[in-house]
Amino acid sequence: MKKIVLPVLMLGIILLSAGCAKKSQFTLYTWDGMFPQDILSGFEKDTGIKINYVNFDTDETMLMKLQAAKGGSYDLVIADDYIVQKSIGLGLAQKLDKPKLVNYKNINPVYQKQFFDPTDEYTIPYGAGIQTIVYNPKTVKINIRRYSDLWNQSLANSIGLIGNPRVINGMALKVLGCSYNTNNLGEIQKAGDLMKIMAPNVHLIRDDNLQDELISGEISVAVMYTSQATNTMVQAPDMKMVFPEEGIGFGIMASFIPSRAPNAEAAYKFLDYILDAERGARCFESLGYYCTWLASEPYIKPEMKNLLTLPQGLNAGNMEMIQNISPEAEELHNKIWTEFKTACGQ
Repeated sequence: MKKIVLPVLMLGIILLSAGCAKKSQFTLYTWDGMFPQDILSGFEKDTGIKINYVNFDTDETMLMKLQAAKGGSYDLVIADDYIVQKSIGLGLAQKLDKPKLVNYKNINPVYQKQFFDPTDEYTIPYGAGIQTIVYNPKTVKINIRRYSDLWNQSLANSIGLIGNPRVINGMALKVLGCSYNTNNLGEIQKAGDLMKIMAPNVHLIRDDNLQDELISGEISVAVMYTSQATNTMVQAPDMKMVFPEEGIGFGIMASFIPSRAPNAEAAYKFLDYILDAERGARCFESLGYYCTWLASEPYIKPEMKNLLTLPQGLNAGNMEMIQNISPEAEELHNKIWTEFKTACGQ
């Protein structure tokens, strides 16, 4: 009997160990640099759960891979609002079991009940941002206040733009008094024609770390993401940050647990870990986007608080969230973007 029981017992131990090993890891799927290393290391140390941090380059890449995995493979995804809406619509996200999130109350309600999750059933907002112009007043001869100022001839070959078609084409739409989310092809084409007129002023188009070129002096003006603007103002506080008067593009990143997440329980533990007020402040100081935990705001460093909280005076009246539009409108935006980059020599 012993010769039979012992192998069976050992096999049971091996299988149990394998199961524990599987449960001691979870896969986080988002962009690079979304969390400070001390938060990731602290979570692993405090919980014994190892983080498998997997990066994607674009929201569309994330959606393609999540679809291919049929909502599996990944335990927690953080992406942009519009793609999160698509993920939910495709059945790739599961509803949150909120009692598992003790710190859920720390979320700032300003960033909830948005178009991508109007009932807050699926997502936790993680960082928000607006379309921002930052410029060097020592090298720019005009006082920039509006998107339309970027067409001024004095800015020839001096502007840097992020590589986001809807955001950049949207500048011209706002100059024309149109919505970022118009499906009117005539309006979108007029904006495209206006963009080509601005092309001689564009020195480069770069989506990542655009602040480096502004700080170094390679460019004098930049249309940036909030994280890049924050980075710029921390390193070069003499720069000027502008919230364009025509209206501002506003976006929220959000986390969700995929519908067939292999280890959803670990994802809940991680979400609750970062929802802690003090840890959240540390996350947003590193991330550089607006803090979406109301409870974390008192813990943000004083020198960064104005950069990480929604500026006073900005409200729904002068901000518009960039949302999903018709396939025809999206196709025209992409065509205009290709033509614009060619006109800019990019």
